[in-house]
Amino acid sequence: MKANIGIGENHLQPLATMLNTLLADEYVLYTKTRNYHWNVTGANFMEMHKLFESQYEWIDSAIDDIAERSRSLGHYSLGSLKQFLTITRLIEDEAPTNAKQMLQNLLNDHETIIRILRNDVAASADQYKDAGTSDFLTGLMEQHEKTAWFIRSYLV
Repeated sequence: MKANIGIGENHLQPLATMLNTLLADEYVLYTKTRNYHWNVTGANFMEMHKLFESQYEWIDSAIDDIAERSRSLGHYSLGSLKQFLTITRLIEDEAPTNAKQMLQNLLNDHETIIRILRNDVAASADQYKDAGTSDFLTGLMEQHEKTAWFIRSYLV
């Protein structure tokens, strides 16, 4: 059954595509953060281990919310690694072994997602007339901004 929620039919598919691409980006970031959690070493191991854990936990929750937002618009969410890797805008890389490089990689990814979200917030509101998705993406952007700030604070 199609969603009859006041968003034009011609806008629902582009919104779902936007959300699925974001879902792929978040899944790559989740996997990278989880990988770093498992493989970080050094004198500050426990602090970095816990930091990465707190980050992948909220990303995991965001992934679920993004997929459910797409479903609420009447479209299916992507759900395979193969699909995610074909559309992500993030770089899947080999895990570095030092915490500073891990932090720099994560900062780069969070800032990339922030820039993408800033554009998607405007497009969902102005172009696609979907205040709900715009608001949802704004909240997600704020989470990424806070996480980027935390990471930047470690890198000074």
